[in-house]
Amino acid sequence: MFVLDSRLQQDSLVLGELALCQLLLSKDANYPWFILVPKRAEVSELFDLDVHEQQQLWQETTLLAEALKASYGADKMNVATLGNVVSQLHMHVIVRRRDDAAWPAPVWGKCPPVAYTDAQLQAVRQRVRDLGLAGYQEA
Repeated sequence: MFVLDSRLQQDSLVLGELALCQLLLSKDANYPWFILVPKRAEVSELFDLDVHEQQQLWQETTLLAEALKASYGADKMNVATLGNVVSQLHMHVIVRRRDDAAWPAPVWGKCPPVAYTDAQLQAVRQRVRDLGLAGYQEA
């Protein structure tokens, strides 16, 4: 049974679901920082998914990254799966702009996280709705 890692629960908000993945938003308003987590139990590596699921993860990641790049006017999209702290497989999809708080450095640990206001969070939720992601269902 799929259970979201406690650290991901602590550090992010569930926005909704795609066919394979849960879509999360990092609780750091410094950057539009989204996380895709395959809804599969005890999966820590890409190769733990079967071939179809690997393709689905990449399709959902690509769809999200392309839509976010256009919506936010990104200078660069950072897409990564690391898992050094959280072993549950998750894909970071981070919008980067030359004027963001950490540019050009990585976002991890560069700046203290800034909490979203209710208005900012509602704006992000609306922006995600407006992306028109295939199969997206809001939480």
